[in-house]
Amino acid sequence: MISAIVLTKNEENNIIDCLDSISWCDEIIVIDDISKDRTLEVIRNFNPRVKIYQRNLQNDFSAQRNFGLSKAKGDWILFIDADERLSNGLKGEIQDFLEIKNKNNKGFYLYRKDVLWGKQLNHGEAGSIKLLRFGKKDTGEWKGKVHEVWDIKENLGNFKMPLYHFPHQNIEEFIREINYYTDLRSKELFDRGESVSFIKIVLYPLIKFKVNYFLRLGFLDGVEGLVFALMMSFHSFLVRSKLWLLWQKK
Repeated sequence: MISAIVLTKNEENNIIDCLDSISWCDEIIVIDDISKDRTLEVIRNFNPRVKIYQRNLQNDFSAQRNFGLSKAKGDWILFIDADERLSNGLKGEIQDFLEIKNKNNKGFYLYRKDVLWGKQLNHGEAGSIKLLRFGKKDTGEWKGKVHEVWDIKENLGNFKMPLYHFPHQNIEEFIREINYYTDLRSKELFDRGESVSFIKIVLYPLIKFKVNYFLRLGFLDGVEGLVFALMMSFHSFLVRSKLWLLWQKK
């Protein structure tokens, strides 16, 4: 039995395509961060068998995912976000694996492909993302409040077919999400006691842009690749700038 777990927050425009790509799963669980739009209504109308739990995120994505794990009944768990879609090929790989009687793997990495404004990004940071999103229940828990990871340490494999990601539908949304996630990340680093310097604030974003856009060939993705590389560098700049401000306030 496989349980799919989806995190939502005001996802009325994304959730149907997400749920449609995992409709074959035995159980679908939505952990909703108190959506204010029609997310829950859309879910119930599209697929009444989806189990919905409302829970305040409280800026802790791992806690939200671990809560989902506690509610899942499946032996195998698939985590997917509302702006992600399983490709048919990935669905087939997972189903083929589940038919194997003696399974050695405890978890699998999924290769994610970002589709930015209709263009699939094949280079730069977005061209080499793999995430541990499919695993056996009770083999590990999620850690980290943001940029969280599923802590399964043994017998890990890789599925080859992609998980598609449709983030940031416009520049305004892109900037808003960067601002939100950098707030969380800077606070997490501050709580760990990590320091920051002027050199890190200035050089790290510059180096990150050069690596993503030139060394990882982000320029081959056209204007979308340029925008993505710039935004990810901006993300790095904001994390370290906000971390510096937190230390100044202390």
